[in-house]
Amino acid sequence: MFFRGRRPRRARQGLTLVEMIVVLVIIAVVAVMIVPNVIGRPDEARVTVAKSDLKAVAAALRMYRLDNGDYPTTEQGLRALVERPTAAPVPANWSAEGYLTEMPRDPWGRDYVYRSPGRTGAFDLISYGKDGEEGGEGLDADLTDKSR
Repeated sequence: MFFRGRRPRRARQGLTLVEMIVVLVIIAVVAVMIVPNVIGRPDEARVTVAKSDLKAVAAALRMYRLDNGDYPTTEQGLRALVERPTAAPVPANWSAEGYLTEMPRDPWGRDYVYRSPGRTGAFDLISYGKDGEEGGEGLDADLTDKSR
């Protein structure tokens, strides 16, 4: 068939400039509403991450205890969850995959404090918070695992 004077319309391909501008405006409006809430709270986010990490490490410690009959000693530390301890007491049933893939560090880049036996139970697992010192209030407050 021949079309005289008219060409058949092809399916539209791509977006027009107006459609692109509308999409960018929508993204900008959403960013203006969300970004200030997120940007202003990095320390609160770190506290949330630390609490989550503490729960995960505490769960790994409980798995270690189920396999080996007791928690790692203070001297063995959290490294016992990553590498099989060679110092006494050597665990009899240490998992070949380990209990954690890497040594845990708090969101401020410091090691978690681990003591076994602990002051408050079988073990203490602590992050000293933003200031890195024992005690404190607000963002500087110590964080502990409370899932036990």
